[in-house]
Amino acid sequence: MGYNDLNFDKDILFLVTGGAGFIGSNITAALVDMGYRVRILDNFSTGKQENLKTIPRDKYELIDGDIRSFDICLRSCKDVDFVLHQAAWGSVPKSIEYPLLYEEINIKGTLNMMEAARQEGVKRFVYASSSSVYGDSIALPKKEGQEGKVLSPYALTKKVNEEYGRMYTKLYGLETIGLRYFNVFGRNQDPNGPYAAVIPKFIKLLLENQSPVINGDGRQSRDFTYIENVIEANLKACLAPQTAVGEVYNIAYGGRQYLIDVYKKLCELLEKDIDPVFGPERPGDIKHSNADISKARELLGYDPEYSFDNGIEETINWYRYNLTKGGI
Repeated sequence: MGYNDLNFDKDILFLVTGGAGFIGSNITAALVDMGYRVRILDNFSTGKQENLKTIPRDKYELIDGDIRSFDICLRSCKDVDFVLHQAAWGSVPKSIEYPLLYEEINIKGTLNMMEAARQEGVKRFVYASSSSVYGDSIALPKKEGQEGKVLSPYALTKKVNEEYGRMYTKLYGLETIGLRYFNVFGRNQDPNGPYAAVIPKFIKLLLENQSPVINGDGRQSRDFTYIENVIEANLKACLAPQTAVGEVYNIAYGGRQYLIDVYKKLCELLEKDIDPVFGPERPGDIKHSNADISKARELLGYDPEYSFDNGIEETINWYRYNLTKGGI
């Protein structure tokens, strides 16, 4: 069962932090489409107004503010039932360049949000974590409780978020659930800039008949996860039984694609014959990633509908349309 069949009380209020970002805007759009009340908190440091353009403006409340401000977090959590906390700075290489900012935004900002949620009596706090917490562990598939040493400041911030999540459930009774996303892709993901994710960057460059750069030999593997599966996980986490709280869960499809094969698939679907350029490996990157999603299946009822192949076709169609319209 996907998320469209889930039933919440129509009077409840969702807060989506980072609601103008890639993942947050998709969650917001899904909630609005389902008829629920939504409040967005975003300071537009990485989020974009354009990501909200398909959502009627009278269907959501917007607070333009920063999670580093505790007062803003308190105001944002007032009368909220569920917090879906997506606000963060992503990118492993960017975190290596700006570790202090990642500490302030991803750790202090998340702690601000948890404490504000606790003080305002939020029912449940669902937050974004990352597969990067598995660090240098070579075990496959990746399974909760079998983490290695983290390899970047970004990964460390997510590991600390998880510890705070467990602590806030145990010490303060705030129902937290952490979702370890595995390489999410789909509509609204920014293809521009030096820190852009590979799938949107590859698609844009191929559509422009340019050669993308593949860092390393292309034999690194990832559990690429379509955005619809992530929306499902967030909403099911809100309705999961109390026995599921205080825990973290792998959110992926449970597949594994080598980057060079992903590139070939994109060339095939886009009908392009362009050779990539191979560059140096990026420091802090995990070599291989593949998720065991059995814990999320069992405790959250998570049952992802979109395989990589299903998701990549929808993603290509979205980028092809929006690049033609000049929207990204």
